Amino acid sequence: MIKRVVSTPEADKLIDRLKVEHGDLMFHQSGGCCDGSAPMCYPKGEFLTGNSDVLLGYISDCAFYMGAKQFEYWKHTQLIIDVVKGKGGMFSLEGPTGLRFLTRSRLFTEEEFSTLLSQVTDKG
Repeated sequence: MIKRVVSTPEADKLIDRLKVEHGDLMFHQSGGCCDGSAPMCYPKGEFLTGNSDVLLGYISDCAFYMGAKQFEYWKHTQLIIDVVKGKGGMFSLEGPTGLRFLTRSRLFTEEEFSTLLSQVTDKG
């Protein structure tokens, strides 16, 4: 199965650490306002999603959303959520840890993108 969003082992470690402190989590890929275009981590349900948000998948059992308009620009890419040293987004839970989540990406191959589209068609 082709995934739209995956995480590195380093990201998984930080997510596990944040789960211990905050419980279940969720992510939303920021659209570039206050914190640039960054993956933002929230307690599950704290960030209200709506019809204009797309569920891309799950990382470490946490839902990962992106705004629909932004998704149109990213739909041909796989998001790879990683961690680097630095200050996280001001509203993102990792802020005080000295680490921050970072989105890397790679273009899907034509075959992967075709498979991905058929996965969506098969499900719904």
